[in-house]
Amino acid sequence: MRIALDVMGGDHIPAIPIKGATEAIEGLENDFDLILVGNKALIKRHLEKYRGFDPSRIEIVHASEVVEMGESPWVALRKKKQSSIAVGIDLLVKEKAEAFISAGNTGAVMATSLRGLGRIGGISRPGICSVFPTSKKSCVVLDIGANVDSKPVHLLHFALMGSIYSEKVLGRQNPRVALLNIGEEPSKGDELSVTTYKLLSASSLNFIGNIEGGDIFEGVADVVVCDGFVGNVVLKLSEKVLSILVNHLKGQIKTNPVSALGFLFLKKTFEDMKQTFDYTEYGGAPLLGIDGTTIICHGGSPPKAFLNAIKVARLAVQNNINEIIREEVKQYQTESANNNENLS
Repeated sequence: MRIALDVMGGDHIPAIPIKGATEAIEGLENDFDLILVGNKALIKRHLEKYRGFDPSRIEIVHASEVVEMGESPWVALRKKKQSSIAVGIDLLVKEKAEAFISAGNTGAVMATSLRGLGRIGGISRPGICSVFPTSKKSCVVLDIGANVDSKPVHLLHFALMGSIYSEKVLGRQNPRVALLNIGEEPSKGDELSVTTYKLLSASSLNFIGNIEGGDIFEGVADVVVCDGFVGNVVLKLSEKVLSILVNHLKGQIKTNPVSALGFLFLKKTFEDMKQTFDYTEYGGAPLLGIDGTTIICHGGSPPKAFLNAIKVARLAVQNNINEIIREEVKQYQTESANNNENLS
């Protein structure tokens, strides 16, 4: 298996992606090779800093351009044909790699993936799928930003893809699917929510109904479906709340001797909590619905996040996620979704 990694995408390039790549080669199973995409001379200089990994498992593919984080995705798609994102996706198109990982401009990664790889037949819109920690087991939430004007049939497809990912990658049997809403009653929410509820109820998915935002972290569902606008707000809010809590705790420990003493007794508990809610433990977010495997990472990802993103890419390819989606989506193209224009 060959996995392409964009080392020019993210906030700390190329050092952090390259460090994550060497740690993955050293620490994970040896059933994959990596293709590092970016400035070839720069990559070589950074690789020389590391020892303990097998260099024969790393190939470098030169990309002369970089898509900046604030650039327009569609402008970059048209004008930067030799960007690390474009070159990386082209490796998938030409079947020189089975997966692509980037922490770069999310919009550019999505646009380039969609144009180069296309959608899986029967899927109306791709969705970004993120793993959220809960008080029990982790769950997947999608869409978290690929679409901001979703229709009911799109959410039905998100539910299908999320259920397959939850089962095949996270190991959840018969995943519980929930619709994110402002209340549990079927009649709650806007027209999108009410109509989507009907579609999910009519499907053969294990749909458990509506849940509210706070229920995500209670672990009541394995898959939580929502519009990309809502999902992105939930994601960013969750990350910020955790960051504030951690910083507040650090401040109390530094300034309050009693708090510092209490921390010593509870250090293992706090470390376990941090690990549970640390996004880097879950790797990147797969862009489900495209005819290829693209993993999108947080711009500020540390090396561990890239290592885990490589692990996620491996599992997605090994479990043939796209082929399963391709086959399963056919049975969810229900008569109501096909014939009633108001539902789509």
